[in-house]
Amino acid sequence: MVPSPKMPPKYNFFRGHPSPYLLPTKEVLEATTKVYNRVIENENCYDDVFNRHPLQYGLGLGNEEVRQAIADWNNRCFEMDVRSEANCINLSNGASYGVMNILAQTTSPHNGITRRAFLVTPTYFLINSTFIDAGFGGKLTGIEELSDGQLDLDEFASKLQYYDSLEEIKPPRPEDLEAIQHPSKVQKKVYRYVLYLTPTFSNPRGGTLTLATRHKLIELARKHDVLIICDDVYDLLSYKSDKLVPRLVYCDKQTLTDTQAYGNTVSNATFSKLAGPGLRVGWQETVSPKLVTQIHYGGANISGGAPSHTNSVIIGEMVKTGAMDNIVNNLCEVYSERALALKEAVEKYMPRGTRLDGGDGGYFVWITLPDGYDCRVICEMAAKQGLILANGDHFEVVGDSRGWGAQAARLSISFLSKTTIVEGIKLWGNICKTYNQL
Repeated sequence: MVPSPKMPPKYNFFRGHPSPYLLPTKEVLEATTKVYNRVIENENCYDDVFNRHPLQYGLGLGNEEVRQAIADWNNRCFEMDVRSEANCINLSNGASYGVMNILAQTTSPHNGITRRAFLVTPTYFLINSTFIDAGFGGKLTGIEELSDGQLDLDEFASKLQYYDSLEEIKPPRPEDLEAIQHPSKVQKKVYRYVLYLTPTFSNPRGGTLTLATRHKLIELARKHDVLIICDDVYDLLSYKSDKLVPRLVYCDKQTLTDTQAYGNTVSNATFSKLAGPGLRVGWQETVSPKLVTQIHYGGANISGGAPSHTNSVIIGEMVKTGAMDNIVNNLCEVYSERALALKEAVEKYMPRGTRLDGGDGGYFVWITLPDGYDCRVICEMAAKQGLILANGDHFEVVGDSRGWGAQAARLSISFLSKTTIVEGIKLWGNICKTYNQL
């Protein structure tokens, strides 16, 4: 007798995936058809100089028409004093691989040239592995995201000064610098420190840095030679009509005196949260062509060209035709309804004094239970009833624990329907009542 497959839990708030019915299958199919019909009708429409055939090896930076479409789209979305430019953009195969490649091309922790990596805490729970793979094992430090969504900049400044002052950390030797340079390439810019964060609708806490905080952060980065890697993956999923806060890369660009400087920021963006993670298409943007050229000029890109080349051309078509705008608007409408339903359910069903952070955009909210409730135990109790919560312990920076799991959990609104969200919160509230009676 063949055993029946195990039923998935009904209330899975851990899963940060889009609901399957929200994936724009029809729009992707239409864009794909347009792209390949264009090739069939005109074999020379992709000239192989700036815009490669979708089935060919891609250009290192990615097709110019796609990068220009993204730049134009950014300029419409953000309405900035500075302009997003195609020559400051390279295409990637999503934010996760994007971080890995940025670290490979701009840092060198193995020989101490890059001294430390800072991760905002609570942090995206899968990013630790990427930094450890890049050589930052034992060199990770958390910088706290405060309850108002801002960073503890005093803590960050103090940590930078501390690591700058350590006597055992000596300036890199000439032979160390030479060892990480390819003799036939332009010399790499290698940063002393690196900071990873999600500046807008952060994962997991849902906070958004103010413009003032962004500028102060850039001042610190310039003073201490820090590269700020910004996972700009949720900022277009805003549930309010307010003007979008400019990305850190635009703040950096706006205040630079040298327009050809490397800068201290990389915007690491993706279409995974918009058009579907399976497409594996993203982009990275820097203040000038100088740093983006270095990032894209790694060995893998030189060998294979821009990753996800075929899908990037399809995505570019969706951006140019306006299909992407319609997709984003629909997601914002659906997610905003879910977030509102979750907030109302928390207020109605959860213990008095429960705190909710986030919920104005993106995928996640961060819920902190009142004193006297052990969130770890409650999450275990919930799992036995088909309610899966992401306990705060998942979101620690490796080697710098802050005890987030004692009272807090992250909840995703991207996967479950509005009705299921309300049912799940009601169940959680009942479990909290049961815990309180133990």
